[in-house]
Amino acid sequence: MAVTDRQEDVARMEPMRIREDSPHRGELTELAFKLVAKSAGFRNSLPDGVATPLASLVRSMNCYYSNLIEGHDTHPIDIERAMIEDYNSEPGKRDLQLEARAHVSVQEWIDNEGLTGKAVSREGICEIHRRFVELLPDALLWVEDRATGGQIRIEPGEPRDKDVKVGGLVAISPSAVPRFLGRFEEAYGELGYAETVLSAAAAHHRLVWIHPFVDGNGRVARLMSHAMLRDATDTGGLWSIARGFARSEQDYKSHLQACDSKRRGDLDGRGNLSEEALVDFTRFFLETCIDQVEFMSSLIQPDRLRNRILIWAEEEIRAGRFYPKSTAILKAILFRGELPRADAPTIVGTTDRQARRIVSKLLDAEVITSDSPRAPLRLAFPARLAGRWLPGLFPEAR
Repeated sequence: MAVTDRQEDVARMEPMRIREDSPHRGELTELAFKLVAKSAGFRNSLPDGVATPLASLVRSMNCYYSNLIEGHDTHPIDIERAMIEDYNSEPGKRDLQLEARAHVSVQEWIDNEGLTGKAVSREGICEIHRRFVELLPDALLWVEDRATGGQIRIEPGEPRDKDVKVGGLVAISPSAVPRFLGRFEEAYGELGYAETVLSAAAAHHRLVWIHPFVDGNGRVARLMSHAMLRDATDTGGLWSIARGFARSEQDYKSHLQACDSKRRGDLDGRGNLSEEALVDFTRFFLETCIDQVEFMSSLIQPDRLRNRILIWAEEEIRAGRFYPKSTAILKAILFRGELPRADAPTIVGTTDRQARRIVSKLLDAEVITSDSPRAPLRLAFPARLAGRWLPGLFPEAR
């Protein structure tokens, strides 16, 4: 069938940002600055030896909560297994692990600056979708065509060529998607850091509203938001907006739906869509981000984190799973961020051979890690221990 274009004007999705003279602008700007300050402070409080493995665990957490919003429950322990290709024998659970692996891979690419400066570009948005979808198993590449009852295949990175209904609304016609993405990039692509943070919620909704792909738009929008905030607030990948959205899922979805509504009168901005709804979502978005930074900051307070890990290690020693003095290695890594292997005998006060045994046990338990047999030792954050080391990060595995 020919691709339809109903000639929609890009002004249909205005306002793209909260106007300068909005009475809410001051309040929202204060929230944006508070988020930037708290995020940077949290990131700067952690040594790289702690921040790097923590960011890896947060990727699994982010994936878990983002998928949960879509109705797919894949626990971070199963996600961690998927990353080393340890898949469940049940096909359905294996497919969800592959889906989670795809999500984590895309976020890792973002965290390694693969999307820097391009998060709101048409190219970047399509690249997020392409990288995610091309790693999905075939069973997750098909969605129902509600018009015909048949199946539509999701094509990686390709804007949709069919009409879709989002909630109670028919989205813009498929051939209009490129020009709306063009306006999207124009509105959000050349902003400073503070304005990017202030406009992140609007960009999140407007991308979902455009609905550029047959499926996967929610995940793409959350990954795009992650990239925008990473660039503008120095997150270091150490906290996740998806966790906040999932924990307030009904509010999140209600705000998105409200932002679809038309302008409510002369006092509701000057665009086609409601500015008041956009203000409410921006407030919710920024407060959710701040809450997540504060949650992670409280969880990773050095003294509390150190005590939780060392208490756990003492229990492992008493159970005979670690050698005595293993806590000395962990304590040194927690204080320094990383430990040269040559320092291990001095730290534990034993021979080189016994020190190697102590380190080997900790490496085998995956509580410390190293890039090579000669590289320094760093802390790891295995998902299976998150309940003890980082309580509340995500639910315990059933």
